[in-house]
Amino acid sequence: LRYLSMTGRPDQHVALVEAGARALHLFADETDEPEYTDVLDLDLGAVSACAAGPRRPQDRAPLGKVAESFQAALPHLRPTGRTDAAEAAAGDGLKDGSVVIAAITSCTNTSNPSVLMAAGLLARKAVARGLRPPAWVKASLAPGSRTVTRYLERAGLLEPLAELGFHVVGYGCTTCIGNSGPLPPEVSAAIERDGLVVASVLSGNRNFEGRVQQEVRANYLMSPPLVVAYALAGTVERDLTSEPIGCDRDGRPVMLADLWPSPREIEEAVSQNVSRDLFETAYATAYDGDQNWQQIASPESSRYAWDPASSYIKRPPYFDGMSAAPGGAAPDIRGARALAYLGDSVTTDHISPAGSIKANSPAGKWLIERGIGPAQFNSYGSRRGHDEVMTRGTFANVRIRNKLVPDIEGGFTLHIPTGETMPIFDAAERYREAGTPLIVIAGREYGSGSSRDWAAKGPSLLGVRAILAESFERIHRSNLIGMGIVPLQFEDGTTAASLGLTGREVFDILDLDAAIGATGKAAKRAVIRATASDHSVTEFEAIVRIDTPMEADYYRHGGILQYVLRQLLAAR
Repeated sequence: LRYLSMTGRPDQHVALVEAGARALHLFADETDEPEYTDVLDLDLGAVSACAAGPRRPQDRAPLGKVAESFQAALPHLRPTGRTDAAEAAAGDGLKDGSVVIAAITSCTNTSNPSVLMAAGLLARKAVARGLRPPAWVKASLAPGSRTVTRYLERAGLLEPLAELGFHVVGYGCTTCIGNSGPLPPEVSAAIERDGLVVASVLSGNRNFEGRVQQEVRANYLMSPPLVVAYALAGTVERDLTSEPIGCDRDGRPVMLADLWPSPREIEEAVSQNVSRDLFETAYATAYDGDQNWQQIASPESSRYAWDPASSYIKRPPYFDGMSAAPGGAAPDIRGARALAYLGDSVTTDHISPAGSIKANSPAGKWLIERGIGPAQFNSYGSRRGHDEVMTRGTFANVRIRNKLVPDIEGGFTLHIPTGETMPIFDAAERYREAGTPLIVIAGREYGSGSSRDWAAKGPSLLGVRAILAESFERIHRSNLIGMGIVPLQFEDGTTAASLGLTGREVFDILDLDAAIGATGKAAKRAVIRATASDHSVTEFEAIVRIDTPMEADYYRHGGILQYVLRQLLAAR
């Protein structure tokens, strides 16, 4: 209630929340002894600061183990072809583990006054001791709102953050989604020349491969004050619990504990500088915008006016050739080829990256052909309204590994009929021209990460009809069905490797309609027949992960969009 009041909510709204909370018995009655179903004991002495990385948010590393976690992951993070552990020969000190991006970012952490004030207080103490980040660190601050900027400024903490390189770069999705921009040319050149595994530290929510910055292979999530601390250290290969962050202007070592603000310092900074008037001022002008915003032409119409020349928004093809009614029984999939054979933990960022577009990628080439230079590429995320860009970006993550082309990292595959290696989009186009349906083979946790709709839309538009995986992330499995792709799951104990599949076979998926219509879990099996080039056949069953009658309806209609449109037409 204090938070609602402090952030400018009307008094009647605060009163309504209180009344509702009391009606739901959410207020404690100090006269009653609470009863609990379970009681858990927590040793507060065992609680420690943590980071997460270098590749997934769930890869938690206690602060004292961050360097160890990086070393353990280093052999797997090195670029394809680099097997040595040699340090870089660059004279600027850049090496494996160097922090090249330090970003106070994300829509969540940067709206938390306590951690933002903690970062600013740590920065102020560091500046007072004469500490500065190494030259290779690209730092940035993306506050959660303009109100955050105002209270940091009021507290006198915006200036020390800026002195350490944490200038305000904007509001909204920045480094967390891959919008950090390019690294300095000399840093990029050293990374490329020496095959370095450099790091980013950010207060974002996700750190999947290729998401934060395509040249940065190790990415650690952490709190804003720790982002400042690692920026000063310049490397993730230092144990900040026992080693100095650096040396002050007098040459004395400075420990993290010397800079870390106390709870009282943070509380005072928040109470003295975060107030209701800041939020009320921001809310009063939230929708005004600046002069540029006011001058944008906004046609008034109930229908969107499609601009054929736009490279950002295009009329999507989902309803092209759609009939008034679904075709009846779900057909078997015959003569399919594998577009990709992937491993475990393939995330939606691998499937449909949201970050920068490379000039030599299919999407980059498409934009260049239309007179759009690399400086105007923007990002995949900004062009998600244009299917031709996004389809070309599907499976285009620079860190994806396709077992059909094991010696290449990135969005490439083997066009099996010709034996040619090519971008995944180009191969999909060749298969489309030949009328060949496509599947994707994968391991465990396919589709984990952000619930990104284009991770289902993109494969569907490439012609993928089925995903055969060991397990699926829950939301992504549902999204696949919504785009007319059938999720097929290997039975427990069975994998593509255990069946001897290479991904070069011709696949038939049989008894699909009966499996979709089955009500018992044991009956929801499709027969997969894989025929190798020597005509040997591997036949096995896979679980059809269409789990509900509604999902079955979506699939039989070709997807949720077609289902909804037909329902609307039927109701007219």
